[in-house]
Amino acid sequence: MTHAHRRTPDAVVVGAGLAGLACALDLCRAGLRVTLLEGSDRPGGRMRTDRRDGFLLDRGFQVFNTAYPQVKRRLDLRSLRLRPFTAGVVAHTPGGPLRLADPTRSPGAARALLPGKGLTARDLAALAVLTARDVVPPADVLKRRADGPTSAALSRALLSDEVIERVLRPFLSGVFLEDRLETSARFFHLVWRTMARGTLCLPAAGIGAVPARIAGDLPDGVLRPETPVAEVTDAGVLLGDGSELAAGAVVVATDAATAGRLLPGLPVPDGRTVTTYHHATDRTPLAEPTLMTDSTRAVLNTCVLSEVAPTYAPRGTALVSTSVLGEDLPGTADRVRRRLADLYGTDTSGWSQVAAHTVEGALPAMLPPWPLSRTTRFGPGRYVCGDHRATGSVQGALASGTRAAREVLADLGRPGAQHGTGHRAAHP
Repeated sequence: MTHAHRRTPDAVVVGAGLAGLACALDLCRAGLRVTLLEGSDRPGGRMRTDRRDGFLLDRGFQVFNTAYPQVKRRLDLRSLRLRPFTAGVVAHTPGGPLRLADPTRSPGAARALLPGKGLTARDLAALAVLTARDVVPPADVLKRRADGPTSAALSRALLSDEVIERVLRPFLSGVFLEDRLETSARFFHLVWRTMARGTLCLPAAGIGAVPARIAGDLPDGVLRPETPVAEVTDAGVLLGDGSELAAGAVVVATDAATAGRLLPGLPVPDGRTVTTYHHATDRTPLAEPTLMTDSTRAVLNTCVLSEVAPTYAPRGTALVSTSVLGEDLPGTADRVRRRLADLYGTDTSGWSQVAAHTVEGALPAMLPPWPLSRTTRFGPGRYVCGDHRATGSVQGALASGTRAAREVLADLGRPGAQHGTGHRAAHP
C-alpha cells in the first residue's frame, strides 16, 4: 500500500463489483484518497470467472453488450479480445426449432425469416416495427414512455400470442430471470434497443476480465481484497476483523441484500435467482456460437460457450452452459441433462458436469413503475449504488457507480463533480 493511501481516506467504497469500481475510479481521478474494500479474493462481484481444469466458468450465464454507453466510455474493447455470439437465437418450439437472426448481420438469415418459415408475415412486420420504434428515436424518448409490464408492451406491439409464448417469453425469461414478463416495459425497450444496436460477446479470458480491466486502472493500494465489512458506523466502517476505518464518505456498492443489512432502512427490491450448469463433452453438440431457448421452460437457455470463445475449454473439449430459474434443487441437474438431449438431439449421458453455480440476487426484480436511475444519497456522508439502484445490467451498475461518485464530489464541494455522468448515464 502506498504512503498516500495509508492516511485516512476521504471516501471508503464497500464492494468491488462494477458499481464500486466505477465509483472508486472516478473519485480517484478527481483527486480523493479512496479505499475500496472487497470481501472476496478479487474484484467483480457477480461478474466473476473461475478457472477449473482448463475451463473458464462464468458465474451464471453472462453476456457482454458493446452498445452500452458506459462500456464505450470506460473500456478498451480491443483489450478484452471479444468473441461474438450469433446475432440471433434458435428457439425450440412445439413445432420444432425456429432460427431467428438479424438479416443485416447474418448472411442467409433472411431466408429463415420469410413468411411461412416459422413466423407469419404479421408477426414479422410487428417485430420490425417494434425494433424500429426502439432503435431509431433517441434513448430519452424511450425513457419517457409510460411504464407497465413487458407482457403488455408486447401485446400492444400487435405480436401474436403464439410468437410471444413460444419465442419471446422464453428468450426474455433468460434476460430478466423471470418467466411472467412482469419486468418494466421501459427497461425492456431500452434492452431491446441495445441488443439491436450492439453486439453480444464474451471476453476471451471470461466475463471476469471486464471488472479486472477496470480495476487495473485504479491507483496502487486503493483496492483491498479479502476485507469484509461488518457494519457502517457513524465514523466510517467496521471491518470483519474488528478494526474500524474512518472516512467522511462511505459508499455501499454491494448487492441489494447486503446493502440493506449495512444500511438499515434502505428499501431493497427482491432478487432473481439463477443456476447455471456447465457440462463438458468431447464433441460439440452445436458447431456455432448460438444461444438456444426452450419454450417448455425446462431451461432458460443453453449455449456451447467454447464455440463462442474456444478459450473457455481445453483443446478437444466442448463446454456447454445451461441456465435455469431458481436454486440447484435435488433432481434439477438430471432433468436439465435429459432436456439437453432433446434440445441438441444427442446422447448426453456421457457429458460430465464440471460445475453448477447458483447466483442469488443475480438481478433485481424490476417491477413497474421502475425508476431507471435514482439518487445514491442515503444520509449525511452515506451513499448506496449498484444495479438495484438503476437497472439490472452492466450499464446500470456502472451508471449508478458513476452517479455516486458525482454526488460524493458535489457534497464535498470538490472539483470534478460533473465528471463521468451525463443524462445518458441512466441508460440501462
